[in-house]
Amino acid sequence: MQKGAIKITKAATSKLASTDFNNLPFGKLFTDHMLIAEYKNGTWGDPEIVPYGPLSFDPSLISIHYGQSIFEGIKAFRMKDGSAAIFRPEENLKRFNKSAHRMAMPDVPAFHFIEGMKQLLTLEDKWIPDAYDHALYIRPFMFASDEVIGVAPSSKYLFMIILSPVGPYFSNPLKIYVEEQFVRAAPGGVGYAKTAGNYAASLYPARLAREKGFDQVLWMDATEHKYVQECGAMNVFFVMDGKVITPELSSGTILDGITRKSILHLAKSMGKTVEEREISIDELVEGYKKGTLTEAFGAGTAVTVSKIETLQYKDTQILMDAANMPVADLLKKTMTAMRDGTAPDPDGWMVKTNA
Repeated sequence: MQKGAIKITKAATSKLASTDFNNLPFGKLFTDHMLIAEYKNGTWGDPEIVPYGPLSFDPSLISIHYGQSIFEGIKAFRMKDGSAAIFRPEENLKRFNKSAHRMAMPDVPAFHFIEGMKQLLTLEDKWIPDAYDHALYIRPFMFASDEVIGVAPSSKYLFMIILSPVGPYFSNPLKIYVEEQFVRAAPGGVGYAKTAGNYAASLYPARLAREKGFDQVLWMDATEHKYVQECGAMNVFFVMDGKVITPELSSGTILDGITRKSILHLAKSMGKTVEEREISIDELVEGYKKGTLTEAFGAGTAVTVSKIETLQYKDTQILMDAANMPVADLLKKTMTAMRDGTAPDPDGWMVKTNA
């Protein structure tokens, strides 16, 4: 299949005129079209772009019962010259297929993922917001579609892409609860995969944290509950002694975030010392007491860069000055400028939708 060959069936009417772009709650509004492709008999069929709408499926759908489902989160941005570009979609494709391997699912071809995304975005171009900290959120996902009750990999899958215009995920600095009882992931598990079950398991602890007045949970390691992992919607970073520090990925329990690796690259290019290593909660408490811990922030596709103003660990409350976080501010400013085309893009991270 060559570029331009994706079949498009247009929606009879558009929701665009009735959408309030001044009020875009995250992930609740969707564009007029979606992309869909089916895998069966060991091969992928051609992708198609069709009107956004409900799916019909059998109650025995295997993904409902056994959780064989993965997804990605990507954003497209309106550039200052009026064009549109996607932030590092090739990296998301790599991670998507890494998740697929772990979940015994087939690789999705680059044409379906990248070219399908670009053609869908070209069709939905008017849905891309141009306000600060706004974007068109892109959700590629794949799920098992066999109709059978039985614990085994499916023989059929559906790959889809849907789009949602969004504003900021978090509007204010975050209050984070350090989780000591529940565990997100253990070595040898699926922590590094962006699979639905990881997020389902986090919902109850996150609800308990919100009931205590916190925005997110900071997960600790599964063995000792001593070493920092990640937050519910983001990787986590700290600035200590002027160094940008984040948990290492070698345990396989932490998501290899696209924004995470971008932040690390940008920090190094700014001359910052960067460390990927184990970080104990005791080290953070000690750094706070000594005054060497000066910043804490999260990074992810949905949240971009979000400052952390409170870390609650047992009876210790680490209070950060969100108004004085120059590293987090510079990283977000630099990334925002790159995404809207007002700053150089030396590594070619922004992929034009019509290229």
